[in-house]
Amino acid sequence: MFRVALNAADRQKAMVVRGIVFVGEQQISYQETFDECDETAVLILGERDGEPFATARIRNFESYAKLERIAVLQAYRLQGYGTKLLDFAIEYCQQQNIRTFKLSGQIRSKAFYKKYGFQDEGDRFVDAGIEHCTFTLKT
Repeated sequence: MFRVALNAADRQKAMVVRGIVFVGEQQISYQETFDECDETAVLILGERDGEPFATARIRNFESYAKLERIAVLQAYRLQGYGTKLLDFAIEYCQQQNIRTFKLSGQIRSKAFYKKYGFQDEGDRFVDAGIEHCTFTLKT
């Protein structure tokens, strides 16, 4: 169901999901949705019956992994896939001895991240016209 996107086809599927959610649904510009970090980041792909439905991006920093561009297609939301996507991404990082995770999450998703165990820190800020907060999780 979830895997690291290791080839061009899987990476493209992850980008399609991201485009549908961020560019299509949330009206975030293409330039803000896709950037040069995509070339070196780890992309996670969620797929069922050959159809991509979820993605996340992981960038590693010296003392933590940053979870970014977390997206689940609308038809798959509220079914536990967001939690399973985070589980997979965090497990992948833990296998590489990463134990601290940060993300800039949309305020509308705050309850989801808090339920997962993330703590919000700092002030709210606007990114791509949407209110966000920084969240941290230590495992």
